[in-house]
Amino acid sequence: MTSVGTQPALAPYAADDTRSRGRVHPEAPPEWRGEFQRDRDRIIHSNAFRRLVYKTQVFVNHEGDLYRTRVTHSMEVAQIARTIARALGLHETLIEAICLAHDLGHTPFGHAGQDALNECMREYGGFEHNLQSLRVVDLLEERYAEFPGLNLCFETREGILKHCSAANARTLGALGERFLQRRQPGLEAQLANLADAIAYNAHDIDDGVRSGLISMAQLLQVELFAHYHQQTLDEHPGLLSKPRRLLYETIRRMLSDQVYDVIDTTRAALQLQQPQSADEARLLGPVVAFGEPMAKQVQAMKSFLFKHLYRHPQVMETTAQAQVVVRELFEAYLASPKEMSPDFSARQETPRAVADYIAGMTDRYAAKEHERLTGRRLLA
Repeated sequence: MTSVGTQPALAPYAADDTRSRGRVHPEAPPEWRGEFQRDRDRIIHSNAFRRLVYKTQVFVNHEGDLYRTRVTHSMEVAQIARTIARALGLHETLIEAICLAHDLGHTPFGHAGQDALNECMREYGGFEHNLQSLRVVDLLEERYAEFPGLNLCFETREGILKHCSAANARTLGALGERFLQRRQPGLEAQLANLADAIAYNAHDIDDGVRSGLISMAQLLQVELFAHYHQQTLDEHPGLLSKPRRLLYETIRRMLSDQVYDVIDTTRAALQLQQPQSADEARLLGPVVAFGEPMAKQVQAMKSFLFKHLYRHPQVMETTAQAQVVVRELFEAYLASPKEMSPDFSARQETPRAVADYIAGMTDRYAAKEHERLTGRRLLA
C-alpha cells in the first residue's frame, strides 16, 4: 500500500524523469530531488511566476482583492491535475511543474492584453501567450550563470507549449515536431490542458457571482450547475438561506464529478489501448478526456460564461481600456526604446523586445507606465 503523501508507483505510460529527453544545456543530475522536481522548483522561484500574482484572470487586479489572479489560477489547475495524475499513475511532479508554468507568458490584463499585443505584433510575427511562456523559461528568465532561461526538461517544455503554429514549430526543433506530425504530447501535458479548463469554469462561476455580474438564477439555466445545486439542496435544505455556502458546495460537487469523470474515462481508454511507454501514449489520439455526456455539459457551461461573464458590458468596458493601454505602450516603446529598462532597450530586435517587455508587466505596472508615458489614467 502506498503511504499517505507519497507518489504512487508510476504507470508504464507515465513520464519518468530517469528517462527524460533531457535539457537543452546538459547539467549534472540533482542529488536530492528528481529532474521534474528541479523544474518545478525553478518555476516557483522565477520572477515570472511571482509576477502572476498581479496579473488578471477575468477581473483587472484593482477591481477586488478576492478575485482569482494568474497565480491562484495556476495553483488551482495544479491541484486538480495532481489529483487526477495520482489516480492514473502519472507523474505528479511533472504535471505540477507544467501547470504552474503554463501562464508564465501571459500579458497583463488577461486575454484582452494578449489580443492587443498580438495585433501590435502582426507585422513582426505576432504574439501568443503560450509560445511566450516557452520564451520565458527558455530565454527571458535570467538566474543562472551557465545558461539563459530556466533550462527545463523537454517534457516540461512540451507541456507548456500547448499550441503552436506550423511556422513557429519549424523553428523549435524536436519540441515542434509533434505539431508538424499532428501527434499528441505526453499524458501529463494532455492532463494539464484539461485541468486548465476545469479550473476556469469553476473559479469563474465563483468570481462571476461574487462580482454580481452573473446570478445564481442565471446559472440555474445551465444543466451542469443546476444538477449539483439541486443535489446540494436535497441533502442540505438549510443552505437555501446561506447562498455563499450553497454556491461553494455546488461548485465543489461539480468539480469533484468532473475530476472523477476524467479519471474513469481516461482509465478506460488506457486499459483499452494499453500503451507501454510515454512515447507509445504520444502516438495515440487524445486520451485524457471527459466522457461524452460530461463534455457536452462542460461546453455548455463554457458557452454560458463566455456570453454572460466574459462579454458582460462591464468586463468589455475594462477590456477595451486595457487594450488601449497595451497598444499605446507598444507605440511609445517602439518610438522610444530607451523608455524601457536597459536589458530590453539595448536589444536589436526592437518590436520583439517591446513585446517581451510588455508581456512581462503586471496589471498595475502597465497602468502606471501608461500614465507616465501618456499623462492619462485609464485604469484607476
